[in-house]
Amino acid sequence: MRFTLRQLQVFTAIARLENVSRAAESLALSQSAASTSLAELERHYDSPLFDRLGKRLTLNALGAQLLPKAVALLDRAAEIEQLLQGRSGFSALQLGATLTIGNYLATLLVGRFMQDHPECRVRLQVQNTSHVVQGVLRHELDLGLIEGDCQQADIEVHPWLEDELVVFCAPQHPLAAQGHASLQALTREAWILREQGSGTRLTFDQGMRHHLSRLDVRLELAHTEAIKRAVESGLGIGCVSRLALRDALRRGSLVALQTPELDLRRQFSFIWHRQKYQSSAMQAFVALCRQFSAGAQHSDQLPLPAVP
Repeated sequence: MRFTLRQLQVFTAIARLENVSRAAESLALSQSAASTSLAELERHYDSPLFDRLGKRLTLNALGAQLLPKAVALLDRAAEIEQLLQGRSGFSALQLGATLTIGNYLATLLVGRFMQDHPECRVRLQVQNTSHVVQGVLRHELDLGLIEGDCQQADIEVHPWLEDELVVFCAPQHPLAAQGHASLQALTREAWILREQGSGTRLTFDQGMRHHLSRLDVRLELAHTEAIKRAVESGLGIGCVSRLALRDALRRGSLVALQTPELDLRRQFSFIWHRQKYQSSAMQAFVALCRQFSAGAQHSDQLPLPAVP
């Protein structure tokens, strides 16, 4: 066998960062050592793995085929090393979560996971759905937790928990006294919404797909809490997960509106690359999530601590 694990480490780092010097820095190598490692790998098999454009290296067709297999092999090697060193725990876990899941569930779940597995290095990235999906596709993330759909052929999607978006307003808003709103009434309001690319916005746009051209979108914000504050201050009405509104609705600082003409249901799901090796850490984290949500049919029924 004419390749080494170090060569595969260098290859995957360059594939992720598209730059030799940054890849070398991430592996604590000199730039010349990283360049030599890649050159030897390509020369041994007389097969370039990247297209060169200045200092930027992008995977060619062969490199794209090799990447998931190299990542899987390195993950297996890490578990073997743990075993040989007499450690039965987990080494590392790279997680990505969309904003609703990340802000209201993932941090709690990561905390519990690290209590059970203190030896595991966990990194959590909280971003919108499109960024989490891209992270999984590029093998930057082992596991993603997303809200909404993912249609990428190279990604496996495993449903976790049902969620629902809710249209809401401030208590002083005229619709608050009614407690409900028709589609016609909704098209007359100013809206504060999540940004394009988020799972929340995708679900909302699907629900309002026949009326989008008539909506007055006053603000697009990347954070659910900012939307809640803007709605509380009277800038318009919003639409976010019932999970994110649970404490505000209990306090009475926001009011949920019934919208029987809208279907705003969606699914929280786990995603990973189809060719991703299912490490013990991944399996344990998914099992923890499912155990945590056992008995809950909807996200707002989860046993979360109340925020005063």
